[in-house]
Amino acid sequence: MGKKLKIFILYAKLLLDFAIDFFFSLYWDKRKKPIPDLESKHAILKESATALAKKIRNKELKSEDLVRAVVERIKEVNPIINAIAADRYEAALTEAREVDRLVAVGLSEQEWQKKPFLGVPFTTKESQAIKGMPLTMGLWSRRKEVASEDSEAIIRLKNAGAIPIGSSNLPELLVWQETRNLVYGMTNNPHHTGRSPGGSSGAEAALTASYATTISLCSDLGGSTRMPAFYCGMFGHHPTPGSTNLRGVFFRNGDEESMFSLGFIAKHVEDLAPLTKIVAGDKAKGLNLDKDVDIKNIKFYYLESTNDVCVSSVRAELKGAMKRAISKITQELTTADAPQPYHHEGFNHMYVLWKYWMTKEPDNTALLYTNNTTEANGILELIKKVCGLSKHCLFSVVRLIELQFLPAVDSAWAEKLTKEFKDDIFTKLGENGVLLMPSAPHVAPYHYSCLLRPFNFAYFAVVNALKCPATQVPLGKDSQGLPLGIQVLAAPNNDGLCLTVARYLEKEFGGSVMACKSK
Repeated sequence: MGKKLKIFILYAKLLLDFAIDFFFSLYWDKRKKPIPDLESKHAILKESATALAKKIRNKELKSEDLVRAVVERIKEVNPIINAIAADRYEAALTEAREVDRLVAVGLSEQEWQKKPFLGVPFTTKESQAIKGMPLTMGLWSRRKEVASEDSEAIIRLKNAGAIPIGSSNLPELLVWQETRNLVYGMTNNPHHTGRSPGGSSGAEAALTASYATTISLCSDLGGSTRMPAFYCGMFGHHPTPGSTNLRGVFFRNGDEESMFSLGFIAKHVEDLAPLTKIVAGDKAKGLNLDKDVDIKNIKFYYLESTNDVCVSSVRAELKGAMKRAISKITQELTTADAPQPYHHEGFNHMYVLWKYWMTKEPDNTALLYTNNTTEANGILELIKKVCGLSKHCLFSVVRLIELQFLPAVDSAWAEKLTKEFKDDIFTKLGENGVLLMPSAPHVAPYHYSCLLRPFNFAYFAVVNALKCPATQVPLGKDSQGLPLGIQVLAAPNNDGLCLTVARYLEKEFGGSVMACKSK
């Protein structure tokens, strides 16, 4: 592509982006609703899950009081953000009272070690099977489906003492940048209710940013943990794919080769490693989460932007946040080499590479579309949508058309480029290097505007294509009060490096960006 054409495309995309934001703002900015401040009686919800578990163990906090506080907070904010798909509040309170009885009687040290989050409530995306709870995947055709058993991750969290309190909203069939479907409706970003909280774990991020959950179990196939964390100002970790058991999540049996991984969104970095250990089980040791890392020995690289024509240009305030992080690291941490820029041709094809590797996932979208009754036809579904007869969201209809009627990615080219990309970046990073990279071209977008910029999640998706870990880190707010942030990427099984850098940046830049004040 010629230099002049590239410049033209760059400016054309910028103009389009500003036009989209301007016109959507005329509608949504007038409809923004504030999130109620956290009352002093619920101040305990500011603390990390790790700290809450410790308080329960030390008999400084009753599990029942904690669960009740979460329930009350959810009931306060959910009418505004619409995050909860289904609840089990009374059952959770009953289980919390049983925890309090056990704590009062006394548990052995061995029992405490097996239950590090005893009495702490959690929420999870509705695609995670919880026995007796809805399992619709956001599909109208599955609106009466109920899970017959717990997923492996739910079993492991329960065994660790955590209490499921409810399941949260999700986009239809998970793959979209908003959290919306015809079963539960649309979830709003608590920082600006006219904007997307991200997808597919947008409801989890919205709850976390509103002090309405203490543990948030998510999953990530194309940024579904990290994107919502970014849009809502939270931390989110995507573990090395293959390290977490997927049985009972989005029709998976747990044996598939996949770039899908379970992860968590959190207000505090300190929760991410211990929670990841639980869902990783025996594979947790391979993630080096407990590795003693001197941050001054970490090699830093950074990516400011790419030339991927599918995505928008990175906005100035996001570039500024990246530069502030690099400047801080340069001044305080590096004794020899300052952070170095990094780029590879693969970053110029982020969306296309992810699109190709999605074809290797076990899911048959056309079949899932009809709850496994017959394969849907994208063109017919579009006609039905135009005529008001469709029971699907427009984004999932467009996705189906893309899969069925647009040209496939050249497999030889994609596999060759991916291999070269992995070889180069992981050789560069080694066992003690991280890459700081943009989270997205812009902050949380207005509702429905993603339909006009459908590929802007590619900065997240390329991480999935590389099958490596990454942590989303908030870096304050932009001029509109919306969260800024970056991703920290490492070579496979070096999750501990990502979290070490996240802890440092949390300390230096103030940590999570909450959507309301606490009294």
